[in-house]
Amino acid sequence: MEETTGIKLTQFSKGGGCGCKIAPAALEQILQGGESFSDKNLLVGYGSRDDAAVYDPGNGDAIISTTDFFLPIVDDPYDFGRIAAANAISDVYAMGGKPVMALALLGWPVEKIDPALAREVLNGARSICTLASIPLAGGHSIDSAEPIFGLAVTGTIQKEHIKRNYTVQKGDLLFLTKPLGTGIFTTALKRGLLKTGDYEMLMEVMCGLNQIGQVLGEKTWVHAMTDVTGFGLAGHLLEMLGNKTCSAEISYQAVPKLAGVEEYMARFIFPDNTTRNYAAHHPSIHGMDGTEFILMCDPQTSGGLLIAVDPGAELEFTALLKEQGCFTAKIGVVTERRDFAVYLTHSSVHTSIFQL
Repeated sequence: MEETTGIKLTQFSKGGGCGCKIAPAALEQILQGGESFSDKNLLVGYGSRDDAAVYDPGNGDAIISTTDFFLPIVDDPYDFGRIAAANAISDVYAMGGKPVMALALLGWPVEKIDPALAREVLNGARSICTLASIPLAGGHSIDSAEPIFGLAVTGTIQKEHIKRNYTVQKGDLLFLTKPLGTGIFTTALKRGLLKTGDYEMLMEVMCGLNQIGQVLGEKTWVHAMTDVTGFGLAGHLLEMLGNKTCSAEISYQAVPKLAGVEEYMARFIFPDNTTRNYAAHHPSIHGMDGTEFILMCDPQTSGGLLIAVDPGAELEFTALLKEQGCFTAKIGVVTERRDFAVYLTHSSVHTSIFQL
């Protein structure tokens, strides 16, 4: 499609994927005032900056509701749809829930870009919804200045299985289920510097579903869970520690990264929003003094799950993820509260590298 139209969707993007997120400081200002309408059945709202809202209709199960959309992160419309769909559905998995239905949110500059390409975006999204065993049941579209796409997703969960993003406990082990570096790779892509083989690896990571979250929702030894997206590992880890009662120690060597990402980092290829994330997060992180910020603050699109696991269940956890064919890397531990929220160390831990 790209070759016949000559259209590159990323030329319409100031910042693609989850790199489009409003800066943390600006978001705090926007959300000041909180939830004005009180409803005892609203179990999770936006006060804790969790991954989705959860509502209790009173029958023992809860409803998960979330939405996510962004500007193109790749040029291929089908791949754009796949990535956006996987990213949106991930919020349900991050709560420990089961997705049941999705609605499409589409903005398209119909006078600038052939609407047939929008159809390809939807086809890509349908392919991911099929993998998740949910219907793409409808949606809404507008004629917009830039191409925008995402989903509103509804899920279900038993109330006792809800996973929050900030309920970590001292001693918890921290695991990550996807490698970092998608922001770096997609920036290289936009600049025409991404190697062909690296594109295939990038698609496998960003289009991969975090379905393991639904399985982990039933495990009491999973104390907290969130997905890593536009604020980078640093930002979402700080959200996980938002209760202010714990700190975390992270081994930089253990943080998984896309194979070959160091080559792009050495050339200082990274998104503009990496520095925005760094400005917001570095006051709370000790040890992020060099180029570590390029990876730690890299805005991820359709990133992996960051999971806090009771240390007594480590073997059961790793065996379960191996059985499910899910990649995981142990990156750190939750400690007592110290001067900084996060301590980034350079201990000699074998670096986890994701490869196809």
